[in-house]
Amino acid sequence: MGSKTYTISELAKEFGVTTRTIRFYEEKGLVQPLRDGQKRLYTPADRVRIKLILRGKRIGMSLQESVDLIDMYDPSRNNTQQLNSLIDKIAVRRDRLLQQKKDIDDMLAGLDEVQALCQTALGKRKKK
Repeated sequence: MGSKTYTISELAKEFGVTTRTIRFYEEKGLVQPLRDGQKRLYTPADRVRIKLILRGKRIGMSLQESVDLIDMYDPSRNNTQQLNSLIDKIAVRRDRLLQQKKDIDDMLAGLDEVQALCQTALGKRKKK
């Protein structure tokens, strides 16, 4: 075997995930490690694929969204479609997160208001 291979333990350590996570990706057919007896050997392409899946997860993409995007990659083309698709997904995700942030800010303001009313009510009771 001329090219570098990686064990499941090496990849799990490198990416800060469990070996179970990597086996899950294998069960889903997302990576196809070579076998040396019972030992799984991952190629550099498998390593990159796992890295991209985890990066997608970190930015809130579903596993399927990440895989669909990764599968668009074609080294013989300029990958404009893949990049535009990623930009669109990022924009949708950003909008969703900004709305969630606004909702959280609104809820926090509401909590502050109720807390202030409670503290005012308690303050009035002590004066009586």
